Amino acid sequence: MTQTTPEELHFQPDDRAMAIRDQLRDAIVEHRLVPGTKLSEAEVGKLFDVSRTVVRAALQSLSFEGLVRAERNRGAFVASPSPEEASQLFEARRQIEAGIARIAAERARHADFIRFDACLEAETRLLQERGPASRRAAIRASGEFHILLAEVAGNAIMQRFMEELIARSSLVIALYGRTGASSCGHNEHGEIVAALRDRDPDRASRLVLVHIDHIEADLDLRGTNGLPLADALNLRAST
Repeated sequence: MTQTTPEELHFQPDDRAMAIRDQLRDAIVEHRLVPGTKLSEAEVGKLFDVSRTVVRAALQSLSFEGLVRAERNRGAFVASPSPEEASQLFEARRQIEAGIARIAAERARHADFIRFDACLEAETRLLQERGPASRRAAIRASGEFHILLAEVAGNAIMQRFMEELIARSSLVIALYGRTGASSCGHNEHGEIVAALRDRDPDRASRLVLVHIDHIEADLDLRGTNGLPLADALNLRAST
């Protein structure tokens, strides 16, 4: 059994595990790690200079979120949702986000619109930039818009659901998406914000449903190629 090192005790294993979990999660959400990527405990441990015990805790946390699957005698892999699971995921988003949009239209305040505008501006800037890094950041910003919508609705439980749904949506888009993101997603985000400003819950809810329909319509059965684990995490093993 691998022993915890003095350095790990200094940083506390739980904190180190959560930090690794966050970096792996970001890499999955931003499509740097694609569905099916093997997450070797030994390799991740070397990249972060921690024991397998710490890595195992990080991977278990991601497994609870549905982002990683563990296979007996094979190890851990970035989850690969089936077409049926993808369909169920977007149906769940329709059920939840339509209600979130209605509540947000009633509760949004001036400070919230400042945050929405900043989110839209960031999306615009990233979409105008070129390169895979900017594209991945744009995908992440798009997901953050939906999480912000849930936050403005003011229900912490729904916000946690949305954080998981958005992360799992990223997996589906990485695996089945034709463009990697809805081609009209940014404009639709702006239309949703306009409905919120007009205090129009019916329109906001309807626009969210149309938006989700467009994201799902962008899916097919083709996969994508990701980066090696070390490159995806912008890390190299300690020597």
